[in-house]
Amino acid sequence: MHTYVLGISAYYHDSAASLLCDGVVVAAAQEERFTRKKHDAGFPLKSVEFCLQQAGIAAKDLDFVAFYDKPLMKFHRLLETYLAHAPFGIRSFRLAMPSWMSSKLHMRRELTKGLGCRPKNQFVFPEHHESHAASAFYPSPFEDAAVLTMDGVGEWATTSIGIGEGNCLNLTHEIRFPHSLGLLYSAFTYYCGFKVNSGEYKLMGLAPYGEPRFEKLIREHLIDIRADGSYRLDQSYFDYCAGVTMTGPKFHALFGSAPRKPESPLDQRHMDLAASIQKVTEDVMLKTARFAHQITGKKNLCLAGGVALNCVGNGVILREGPFDNIWIQPAAGDAGGALGAASFLWHQLLDKPRTVQAIDSQRGSLLGPKYEAKEIRDLLQSQQVTFEELATEPALADRVAELIEQENVIGWFQGPMEFGPRALGSRSIIGDARSPKMQSVMNLKIKFRESFRPFAPIVLREDASEYFDIKPQHDSPYMLIVAPVREDKRKPVDTLATGLDKLKQLRSVIPAVTHVDYSARLQTVDSERNPRLAALMRSFKRRTGCPVLINTSFNVRGEPIVCTPQEALRCFFGTEMDVLVLENFVIRRTAQTNLPVIDREKYLAAFSLD
Repeated sequence: MHTYVLGISAYYHDSAASLLCDGVVVAAAQEERFTRKKHDAGFPLKSVEFCLQQAGIAAKDLDFVAFYDKPLMKFHRLLETYLAHAPFGIRSFRLAMPSWMSSKLHMRRELTKGLGCRPKNQFVFPEHHESHAASAFYPSPFEDAAVLTMDGVGEWATTSIGIGEGNCLNLTHEIRFPHSLGLLYSAFTYYCGFKVNSGEYKLMGLAPYGEPRFEKLIREHLIDIRADGSYRLDQSYFDYCAGVTMTGPKFHALFGSAPRKPESPLDQRHMDLAASIQKVTEDVMLKTARFAHQITGKKNLCLAGGVALNCVGNGVILREGPFDNIWIQPAAGDAGGALGAASFLWHQLLDKPRTVQAIDSQRGSLLGPKYEAKEIRDLLQSQQVTFEELATEPALADRVAELIEQENVIGWFQGPMEFGPRALGSRSIIGDARSPKMQSVMNLKIKFRESFRPFAPIVLREDASEYFDIKPQHDSPYMLIVAPVREDKRKPVDTLATGLDKLKQLRSVIPAVTHVDYSARLQTVDSERNPRLAALMRSFKRRTGCPVLINTSFNVRGEPIVCTPQEALRCFFGTEMDVLVLENFVIRRTAQTNLPVIDREKYLAAFSLD
């Protein structure tokens, strides 16, 4: 008899489901990929259906269901916070209470309703940071490790440190709300005109265009950082405890203006603000990691929580921190809590043994739906799409490598969909990193997004240290480490250029993926995790001598990453992408005699800009 454990994250941000069978991950997916509603926070009905389908079971066959936090404890924190700030929090209180009264306080009922039944045994509710920590440690390739989780807030904890050994996980230290590095970063995200809980990566991408001239102001007024990485925030500058925004009048006065309106022009000041809070964040992350090493004595570090998606800070920890190795949960945010909750129940609460895998046990995080050749062929024929079907893997790799060398932008749709926010080579748009024009072409004609947004390189793992400042024993399979481009691959530039003018400069032999500070958000590719992508890259390297390509997510701005072949086809025809590769089918735009009529404005309007 098998034991099935379903993990669920829902009702706050990035709902997801993950299913374990006897402790092995069967499937995991975010609800947004199915509903096409970015950051969908509802009950993950379609994700659950997918997970059950992958296992060939029904909801009534589930032995346990684990929800990723404790709603009652979170509700206690909300009430205590509102009371502490009364009467100023009354508007926020009125906005929050209906959903709590109707659903969130009755989570067992809501889960039963969503699933259509109760599990055979019981519902289990780990704490939020226990779910994050479990998602970081249990799939990692380490027998033992220090564990660090940092986010906005769970129930009360905002930063947690612990230790994982074998199948046991123990959180020993924490920082509690309202003091939160994640919320501090989100406050600047909001102030600079981006959407909280989804625009933080934009702020990180903007930071290299600025200078950290506000760093001293932040340290003097907003945050008191101690040597061990602990900190306190001066709440008089913020509004997130009692209000409906992140920052208050005192914050605005400190930095000289009201928050930037979304979609309004960015100026040098916003870039300098981004650079300043990024530098402060990196300092806290590094100090906290050093303290975790000091109290645990471990040589390995596991990271999760929303702050662990700050890949620039992760790179600083890897290069300057005391750990030999770090492993970061690919779905480090709330979605990964579904996997963590199920893993915590299986290993910690049921005391089941853990088998450590050499690379990790997350299978490249390729845990979502996949589609067969017949299904794709039938779709293309029904849409009267002209295509080439490549019979062998080498033929496919050589054909696509040739098209990339000709500076075509390629939609690359292969195998199971990724779990987590990054496209890792299954639902990706790829191109030639050597091309000087490729960044602007992809941003403006394919992604329809801000010109400053950087693209990530994918590089064959065996060649990573030749192009990037990363040690040969380290890798970055989940695009969660930023590393500098090596000095010998750089090109001299005009050091007097400022702001977005820096975009016009060619900074390296791979200019399309080199950020203005010579950094790159790196993904290493190997044959174990992604054999078809590795084969393509080796073919491209044979043709050009270059083992690096551009990799960005297969979507337009505001749209979740595509899930199905139909969505990939619609995105292809709704943009100026040159080629679409659906498994072993190659579709070239120039070969189409019957281009479908897609209302591009209507297509883009279907997705909110965030």
